[in-house]
Amino acid sequence: MNTSDAEPRSSLSRRDLLGVAAAVPLAAPAIHAPKRRRRKGPVMVGSRNALAGMKLAYPKLLAGAAPLDAAIEVVREVEADPNDSSVGLGGIPNEDGKVVLDAACMDGTTHNSGAVAAIENILHPSEVARLVMERTDHCLIVGRGAYDFARMHGHEHVELLTDASREIWLKWKETMSDRDDRLPPPVDADEKHGSVVPSRFERHGTIHCSALSAAGEVACTTTTSGLAFKIPGRVGDSPIVGAGLYCDAEAGSAGSTGRGEAAILSNGSFAIVELMRQGRSPEEAGLEVLRRIVRQVERASKWQPALMRSDGRPAFGIQFYIVDMQGATAGVTMHGGRTYCAADPDDGPREIDLVALFD
Repeated sequence: MNTSDAEPRSSLSRRDLLGVAAAVPLAAPAIHAPKRRRRKGPVMVGSRNALAGMKLAYPKLLAGAAPLDAAIEVVREVEADPNDSSVGLGGIPNEDGKVVLDAACMDGTTHNSGAVAAIENILHPSEVARLVMERTDHCLIVGRGAYDFARMHGHEHVELLTDASREIWLKWKETMSDRDDRLPPPVDADEKHGSVVPSRFERHGTIHCSALSAAGEVACTTTTSGLAFKIPGRVGDSPIVGAGLYCDAEAGSAGSTGRGEAAILSNGSFAIVELMRQGRSPEEAGLEVLRRIVRQVERASKWQPALMRSDGRPAFGIQFYIVDMQGATAGVTMHGGRTYCAADPDDGPREIDLVALFD
């Protein structure tokens, strides 16, 4: 072979070629960010009992109020309402006849939170939760410590047990067993008081509100008197960040009402926000978490058969209230027939039907 006619040999050895290849990064695949919708003006979303407070606070959010200020103003209305037996004043007490409250708040921009649990004789636990967030290096203060902390910051001692809630508790005590010496009142007296004792899976009640500003700041709060007739010391999902509420300025906000144990075991509010971070809509994210809860209950019902109805659906209710960072809102529920509240510049505060996993 005439080497003069051959192509010139490369002066790079195989080792040199491998080194060059390693130094040149592989071309990265094109990453297409999800298409973002134009952000709506200020938006609120919350539980059905948030409507009265939302009508007062939403105009202030429109005028530029901070989302956390607006959200707490919404729930304050219910905390002080003696006719709402699920939150604050007039809440149905625990086994011992004591009204014991839980609350939390979270700021999605700073990603900071504060909460109180098992606090007594304080009218606005949501405000105390904010003090925990802003005036301590803690996320949660409970029991007597939470009460003392509230009093230190000027909150008054308030008797939260109203005559109406006391009557409900007393009727529960007198009718829960036929093996003790307690006797319920005569039927006519019972009808006069109108004290209706909720069944086991109707004893929960809470208020949640999430708020999103036009500038993209998001915050949320949840407050409750907890499960009626609960074992003293029981704490539900409301003061637990990730369960009863969660928000992040990168993805959105979510909060829950209903069976707190289900929200805790699913880490429901956090899971919804993370699903929105991955591109799910608020409704899609909420329904997916409800499906997870159903699967979890199916396994748990082997040990707690009362958790599942005869038709194979959970015996309890749970709701989630959701907003993403573009202002899209959703409310989802395990069973149908319920509503939630939302507010936006187009329609203002209003009630909307929840989307049910089961009709």
